[in-house]
Amino acid sequence: MTMTKKRSVNVVTLGCSKNLVDSERVLSMLSDAGFEAYHQTEEDTDIVVINTCGFIGDAKEESVNTILEFCEAKKRGEKSPRVVTTPSHHAYIKISEGCNRFCAFCAIPLITGRHHSRPMEEIEAEVGTLAAKGVREFNIIAQDLSSYGLDLYGGHRLAQLVDRLADIHGVERIRLHYAYPADFPMDILDVMARRDNVCKYLDIALQHISDHVLTNMRRHISADETRRLLAEIRRRVPGIHIRTTLMVGFPGEEEADFEELMDFVREQRFERMGAFAYCEEEGTFAANNLPDLIPEDVKQERLSRLMALQEEISLEIQQEKKGKEMDVIIDSEEEDYYVGRTEFDSPEVDPEVLVKKTRDLNTGDIVKVRITETLPFELIGEPLP
Repeated sequence: MTMTKKRSVNVVTLGCSKNLVDSERVLSMLSDAGFEAYHQTEEDTDIVVINTCGFIGDAKEESVNTILEFCEAKKRGEKSPRVVTTPSHHAYIKISEGCNRFCAFCAIPLITGRHHSRPMEEIEAEVGTLAAKGVREFNIIAQDLSSYGLDLYGGHRLAQLVDRLADIHGVERIRLHYAYPADFPMDILDVMARRDNVCKYLDIALQHISDHVLTNMRRHISADETRRLLAEIRRRVPGIHIRTTLMVGFPGEEEADFEELMDFVREQRFERMGAFAYCEEEGTFAANNLPDLIPEDVKQERLSRLMALQEEISLEIQQEKKGKEMDVIIDSEEEDYYVGRTEFDSPEVDPEVLVKKTRDLNTGDIVKVRITETLPFELIGEPLP
């Protein structure tokens, strides 16, 4: 009897954590179908699948470059490049797909389709299985967390879902990513304030603060409503760290609009913030109706000014942590330090804590660390006995 060798597949993930979840599902499907499936392996494989993002220009460029690199590797017969994957103690949980918002700049609804939520029982089962295998930290993600449950249950159900997940044995951290500011489910704040294993952390993309720009973006929220929302979040969850994403150079953004955005960042002092320059996406409302007339050098100059301001704010916020004792989950070990994160830090996008090697620690441990030094995007500390 002749034995047929299994064909091997290397799944390479580009883009954000939502793509990583999709890759993990593809890997499972490939394994069930009889393939030898790997994620970003350095081993030679018969097939390479590149799971990527088409949302912004930089992502498209990265995708094309990666495809070309693998084409060249195929010609030469060289090994695939290795990228470190998620440690076994934390995982991303996608609770819904798609989006109904149709912001003027965003192609994601055109790519992924309408918003649809996963049933609570299905999500609970997934989290329970992973927790039983040793996963301790769960990063809850969706294109629009705020809309979770509307399609399945006729109302907001994010708070109920997170409350149920927090009850699962072994779940030590739950962190929320990608809420939408309009029609925000305020009851999630009560869960966050009440449950010790729900991180006081919220990733909520605001994009801008100028009413003029927000209207053009079709964001369905005003500057005043945005400020009231942020004030209520901070009032109901003391100590929360808010991560947001802002955009500069959207069509029609005047210098006065940008200065208003700068003032907003000074006023709000976001603990975590990212920003990017507008890039026209084919098929979107903006691409079809709002000419992109702002020169690229103006966009980049505004982006640089905004990020320089945020670096100053980040350093000040980091300095406030000096001398404090914080719980840190250990992600990896380097020659001189263990590398970990606080509850206020999401993997890959937020500051890390470099923990001095005064005693042996293991990946996945959650340890009390006293912060001794601060940098804009890193903390340094020593583990307590």
